[in-house]
Amino acid sequence: MHETPERIAEILADLRTQHRDLDDAVARLAESPATNQLQLTRLKKRKLSLKDQIAWWESKLIPDLDA
Repeated sequence: MHETPERIAEILADLRTQHRDLDDAVARLAESPATNQLQLTRLKKRKLSLKDQIAWWESKLIPDLDA
């Protein structure tokens, strides 16, 4: 699987949108007086997973350097 830089940029844009949406959802849920802690924890884990995926795809944009 060799993705082009353009395709990686599309993937990153999608992941960043999902991350931002989850950030908003976590903030709204945290403000709620009847917060479901399990749901909040799951959303936070999903958000961290997205952050890891973003970092992984960003690393694919960095060219390999010969040592």
